[in-house]
Amino acid sequence: MMQALVQQDSAGSVAPLLTVRDVSVVFGGIIALNGVSFDMQKGHILGLIGPNGAGKTTLFNCLSRLYQPSKGDILLEGETILKRPPHKISEIGIGRTFQNVALFPNLSVRDNVRIGTHARTNSDIISDSLKLPWVRKGEAEINRRVDEILTYLDLHDVANTVTAGLPFGTQKRVELARALAAEPKILLLDEPAGGLNHEEVYILGDLIRRIRDDRGVTVLLVEHHMGLVMSIADHVVALNFGKKLAEGTPHQVQNDPDVIKAYLGSKD
Repeated sequence: MMQALVQQDSAGSVAPLLTVRDVSVVFGGIIALNGVSFDMQKGHILGLIGPNGAGKTTLFNCLSRLYQPSKGDILLEGETILKRPPHKISEIGIGRTFQNVALFPNLSVRDNVRIGTHARTNSDIISDSLKLPWVRKGEAEINRRVDEILTYLDLHDVANTVTAGLPFGTQKRVELARALAAEPKILLLDEPAGGLNHEEVYILGDLIRRIRDDRGVTVLLVEHHMGLVMSIADHVVALNFGKKLAEGTPHQVQNDPDVIKAYLGSKD
Protein backbone atom coordinates (compact mmCIF):
# COMPACT_ATOMS: atom_id res chain seq x y z
CA MET A 1 0.00 0.00 0.00
CA MET A 2 1.07 3.55 -0.67
CA GLN A 3 2.63 5.10 2.43
CA ALA A 4 2.80 8.71 1.23
CA LEU A 5 1.83 11.30 3.78
CA VAL A 6 -0.70 13.86 2.68
CA GLN A 7 -0.20 17.56 3.31
CA GLN A 8 -3.17 19.79 4.05
CA ASP A 9 -3.53 23.52 3.68
CA SER A 10 -4.93 25.84 6.35
CA ALA A 11 -8.46 25.22 5.09
CA GLY A 12 -8.06 21.47 5.65
CA SER A 13 -8.07 20.50 1.96
CA VAL A 14 -5.30 18.45 0.39
CA ALA A 15 -2.43 20.68 -0.77
CA PRO A 16 -0.88 19.67 -4.12
CA LEU A 17 2.70 18.53 -4.24
CA LEU A 18 3.21 20.27 -7.59
CA THR A 19 1.36 23.26 -9.02
CA VAL A 20 1.67 24.40 -12.64
CA ARG A 21 0.16 27.87 -12.73
CA ASP A 22 -0.70 29.66 -15.99
CA VAL A 23 2.56 28.58 -17.69
CA SER A 24 3.28 29.96 -21.14
CA VAL A 25 6.37 29.52 -23.30
CA VAL A 26 7.08 31.55 -26.43
CA PHE A 27 9.93 30.79 -28.84
CA GLY A 28 10.55 33.66 -31.25
CA GLY A 29 6.86 34.46 -31.61
CA ILE A 30 5.76 30.79 -31.65
CA ILE A 31 3.54 29.93 -28.69
CA ALA A 32 4.60 26.49 -27.47
CA LEU A 33 2.55 26.65 -24.26
CA ASN A 34 -0.37 28.95 -23.61
CA GLY A 35 -1.58 29.42 -20.02
CA VAL A 36 -1.38 25.78 -18.87
CA SER A 37 -2.44 25.10 -15.28
CA PHE A 38 -2.94 21.94 -13.22
CA ASP A 39 -2.19 20.47 -9.79
CA MET A 40 -0.49 17.20 -9.01
CA GLN A 41 -1.25 15.38 -5.77
CA LYS A 42 1.38 13.56 -3.74
CA GLY A 43 1.45 9.84 -4.41
CA HIS A 44 -0.37 10.07 -7.74
CA ILE A 45 0.67 9.00 -11.21
CA LEU A 46 -0.24 11.81 -13.61
CA GLY A 47 -0.26 11.17 -17.34
CA LEU A 48 0.48 14.07 -19.69
CA ILE A 49 -0.80 13.30 -23.18
CA GLY A 50 -1.39 15.01 -26.51
CA PRO A 51 -0.65 14.72 -30.22
CA ASN A 52 2.78 15.57 -31.63
CA GLY A 53 3.47 19.27 -31.16
CA ALA A 54 0.97 19.62 -28.31
CA GLY A 55 3.56 21.08 -25.92
CA LYS A 56 4.21 18.04 -23.72
CA THR A 57 7.98 18.09 -24.05
CA THR A 58 8.10 21.86 -23.63
CA LEU A 59 6.21 21.61 -20.35
CA PHE A 60 8.39 18.70 -19.25
CA ASN A 61 11.50 20.77 -19.92
CA CYS A 62 10.04 23.62 -17.85
CA LEU A 63 9.50 21.24 -14.94
CA SER A 64 13.11 20.04 -15.13
CA ARG A 65 14.31 23.67 -15.62
CA LEU A 66 15.78 23.18 -19.08
CA TYR A 67 13.34 25.88 -20.27
CA GLN A 68 12.31 29.08 -18.53
CA PRO A 69 8.59 29.89 -18.88
CA SER A 70 7.75 33.21 -20.51
CA LYS A 71 4.89 33.56 -18.03
CA GLY A 72 3.46 31.77 -15.03
CA ASP A 73 4.98 29.76 -12.18
CA ILE A 74 5.74 26.20 -11.12
CA LEU A 75 5.56 25.41 -7.42
CA LEU A 76 6.87 22.39 -5.53
CA GLU A 77 5.34 22.13 -2.06
CA GLY A 78 4.28 25.77 -2.36
CA GLU A 79 7.72 27.11 -3.33
CA THR A 80 8.66 28.27 -6.83
CA ILE A 81 11.25 26.17 -8.65
CA LEU A 82 11.93 28.81 -11.31
CA LYS A 83 14.77 30.47 -9.41
CA ARG A 84 16.80 27.27 -9.46
CA PRO A 85 19.27 26.41 -12.26
CA PRO A 86 18.85 23.02 -13.96
CA HIS A 87 21.79 21.41 -12.14
CA LYS A 88 20.20 22.24 -8.79
CA ILE A 89 16.74 20.87 -9.52
CA SER A 90 17.44 17.35 -8.26
CA GLU A 91 18.38 18.75 -4.87
CA ILE A 92 14.76 19.70 -4.19
CA GLY A 93 13.43 16.32 -5.22
CA ILE A 94 12.76 16.39 -8.98
CA GLY A 95 14.28 13.56 -11.02
CA ARG A 96 13.78 12.66 -14.66
CA THR A 97 14.50 10.22 -17.45
CA PHE A 98 14.83 11.15 -21.13
CA GLN A 99 13.04 10.07 -24.30
CA ASN A 100 16.43 9.29 -25.85
CA VAL A 101 18.45 7.46 -23.23
CA ALA A 102 21.05 9.86 -21.77
CA LEU A 103 23.54 7.57 -20.04
CA PHE A 104 27.33 7.67 -19.94
CA PRO A 105 27.90 4.83 -22.43
CA ASN A 106 31.50 4.06 -21.46
CA LEU A 107 30.73 3.79 -17.74
CA SER A 108 29.41 0.73 -15.98
CA VAL A 109 25.82 0.39 -14.87
CA ARG A 110 26.92 0.85 -11.26
CA ASP A 111 28.83 4.05 -12.01
CA ASN A 112 25.90 5.49 -13.98
CA VAL A 113 23.63 4.87 -10.99
CA ARG A 114 26.21 6.33 -8.58
CA ILE A 115 26.09 9.58 -10.55
CA GLY A 116 22.45 9.88 -9.53
CA THR A 117 23.46 10.05 -5.85
CA HIS A 118 25.44 13.25 -6.41
CA ALA A 119 22.49 15.47 -5.47
CA ARG A 120 22.33 13.81 -2.04
CA THR A 121 26.02 14.17 -1.14
CA ASN A 122 27.83 17.15 0.35
CA SER A 123 31.50 16.16 0.16
CA ASP A 124 34.17 18.27 -1.52
CA ILE A 125 37.46 17.57 -3.27
CA ILE A 126 39.60 18.27 -0.18
CA SER A 127 37.52 16.07 2.11
CA ASP A 128 37.47 13.33 -0.52
CA SER A 129 41.26 13.52 -0.95
CA LEU A 130 41.85 13.26 2.81
CA LYS A 131 39.30 10.43 3.10
CA LEU A 132 37.87 11.96 6.27
CA PRO A 133 35.73 9.64 8.43
CA TRP A 134 32.46 11.30 7.48
CA VAL A 135 33.38 10.94 3.80
CA ARG A 136 34.04 7.20 4.24
CA LYS A 137 30.72 6.84 6.04
CA GLY A 138 28.98 8.69 3.22
CA GLU A 139 30.64 6.47 0.61
CA ALA A 140 29.42 3.36 2.44
CA GLU A 141 25.87 4.73 2.46
CA ILE A 142 26.06 5.56 -1.26
CA ASN A 143 27.26 2.03 -2.05
CA ARG A 144 24.43 0.57 0.03
CA ARG A 145 21.86 2.73 -1.73
CA VAL A 146 23.22 1.91 -5.20
CA ASP A 147 23.22 -1.83 -4.45
CA GLU A 148 19.64 -1.64 -3.16
CA ILE A 149 18.41 0.12 -6.31
CA LEU A 150 20.30 -2.25 -8.61
CA THR A 151 18.64 -5.19 -6.88
CA TYR A 152 15.22 -3.52 -6.89
CA LEU A 153 15.36 -2.98 -10.67
CA ASP A 154 16.91 -6.38 -11.36
CA LEU A 155 20.18 -4.88 -12.58
CA HIS A 156 22.64 -6.47 -10.17
CA ASP A 157 23.79 -9.08 -12.68
CA VAL A 158 24.90 -6.33 -15.10
CA ALA A 159 26.14 -3.89 -12.44
CA ASN A 160 29.74 -3.95 -13.71
CA THR A 161 28.85 -4.08 -17.42
CA VAL A 162 29.49 -1.06 -19.65
CA THR A 163 26.09 0.38 -20.55
CA ALA A 164 26.83 0.85 -24.27
CA GLY A 165 26.51 -2.87 -24.96
CA LEU A 166 23.25 -3.44 -23.10
CA PRO A 167 19.83 -3.92 -24.74
CA PHE A 168 17.76 -0.76 -25.07
CA GLY A 169 15.17 -1.90 -22.53
CA THR A 170 17.91 -2.56 -19.97
CA GLN A 171 19.45 0.85 -20.63
CA LYS A 172 16.07 2.41 -19.88
CA ARG A 173 16.04 0.64 -16.52
CA VAL A 174 19.56 1.92 -15.82
CA GLU A 175 18.40 5.47 -16.47
CA LEU A 176 15.43 4.90 -14.18
CA ALA A 177 17.80 3.56 -11.50
CA ARG A 178 19.97 6.65 -11.81
CA ALA A 179 16.93 8.90 -11.34
CA LEU A 180 15.80 6.92 -8.28
CA ALA A 181 19.29 7.16 -6.77
CA ALA A 182 18.67 10.87 -6.21
CA GLU A 183 15.68 9.97 -3.98
CA PRO A 184 13.20 12.18 -5.88
CA LYS A 185 9.83 13.33 -4.60
CA ILE A 186 8.63 13.60 -8.19
CA LEU A 187 9.86 11.40 -11.00
CA LEU A 188 9.44 12.78 -14.53
CA LEU A 189 9.30 9.98 -17.09
CA ASP A 190 9.72 11.10 -20.69
CA GLU A 191 8.29 8.51 -23.14
CA PRO A 192 9.48 5.51 -21.08
CA ALA A 193 7.65 3.04 -23.35
CA GLY A 194 9.38 4.27 -26.52
CA GLY A 195 11.17 1.43 -28.29
CA LEU A 196 9.72 -1.28 -26.03
CA ASN A 197 7.69 -4.26 -27.22
CA HIS A 198 4.22 -5.14 -25.90
CA GLU A 199 5.46 -7.40 -23.12
CA GLU A 200 8.08 -4.86 -22.02
CA VAL A 201 5.41 -2.11 -21.89
CA TYR A 202 3.25 -4.30 -19.64
CA ILE A 203 6.22 -4.94 -17.32
CA LEU A 204 7.03 -1.21 -17.33
CA GLY A 205 3.51 -0.29 -16.22
CA ASP A 206 3.73 -2.70 -13.31
CA LEU A 207 7.17 -1.32 -12.41
CA ILE A 208 5.98 2.31 -12.39
CA ARG A 209 3.11 1.40 -10.06
CA ARG A 210 5.49 -0.49 -7.76
CA ILE A 211 7.89 2.44 -7.62
CA ARG A 212 5.02 4.73 -6.61
CA ASP A 213 3.71 2.30 -3.99
CA ASP A 214 7.00 0.93 -2.60
CA ARG A 215 9.07 4.10 -2.63
CA GLY A 216 6.44 6.81 -2.18
CA VAL A 217 7.47 8.56 -5.40
CA THR A 218 4.98 10.74 -7.26
CA VAL A 219 5.20 10.17 -11.03
CA LEU A 220 4.54 12.51 -13.96
CA LEU A 221 4.44 10.51 -17.17
CA VAL A 222 4.71 11.93 -20.71
CA GLU A 223 3.75 9.12 -23.04
CA HIS A 224 2.27 8.38 -26.49
CA HIS A 225 1.33 4.83 -25.53
CA MET A 226 -2.29 5.42 -24.51
CA GLY A 227 -2.76 1.89 -23.22
CA LEU A 228 0.04 2.42 -20.69
CA VAL A 229 -1.18 5.85 -19.57
CA MET A 230 -4.82 4.85 -19.17
CA SER A 231 -3.95 1.68 -17.27
CA ILE A 232 -1.71 3.22 -14.59
CA ALA A 233 -2.53 6.95 -14.29
CA ASP A 234 -4.66 8.33 -11.46
CA HIS A 235 -5.11 11.62 -13.30
CA VAL A 236 -4.59 12.69 -16.91
CA VAL A 237 -3.95 16.10 -18.47
CA ALA A 238 -4.37 16.39 -22.25
CA LEU A 239 -2.67 19.16 -24.24
CA ASN A 240 -3.18 20.31 -27.81
CA PHE A 241 -1.49 23.21 -29.62
CA GLY A 242 0.02 24.37 -26.31
CA LYS A 243 -3.27 24.60 -24.41
CA LYS A 244 -4.88 22.33 -21.86
CA LEU A 245 -7.57 20.42 -23.70
CA ALA A 246 -8.98 18.25 -20.93
CA GLU A 247 -8.22 17.04 -17.41
CA GLY A 248 -9.62 14.31 -15.18
CA THR A 249 -9.60 10.57 -14.62
CA PRO A 250 -8.38 8.34 -17.47
CA HIS A 251 -12.00 7.41 -18.25
CA GLN A 252 -13.10 11.05 -18.37
CA VAL A 253 -10.23 12.16 -20.60
CA GLN A 254 -10.34 9.30 -23.10
CA ASN A 255 -14.07 9.90 -23.57
CA ASP A 256 -13.79 13.68 -23.84
CA PRO A 257 -15.07 14.81 -27.29
CA ASP A 258 -12.27 17.37 -27.68
CA VAL A 259 -9.61 14.75 -26.93
CA ILE A 260 -11.16 12.32 -29.40
CA LYS A 261 -11.27 15.04 -32.03
CA ALA A 262 -7.61 16.00 -31.41
CA TYR A 263 -6.44 12.42 -31.87
CA LEU A 264 -8.83 11.16 -34.52
CA GLY A 265 -9.83 14.35 -36.31
CA SER A 266 -13.32 15.61 -37.08
CA LYS A 267 -15.70 14.47 -39.81
CA ASP A 268 -17.07 18.02 -40.07
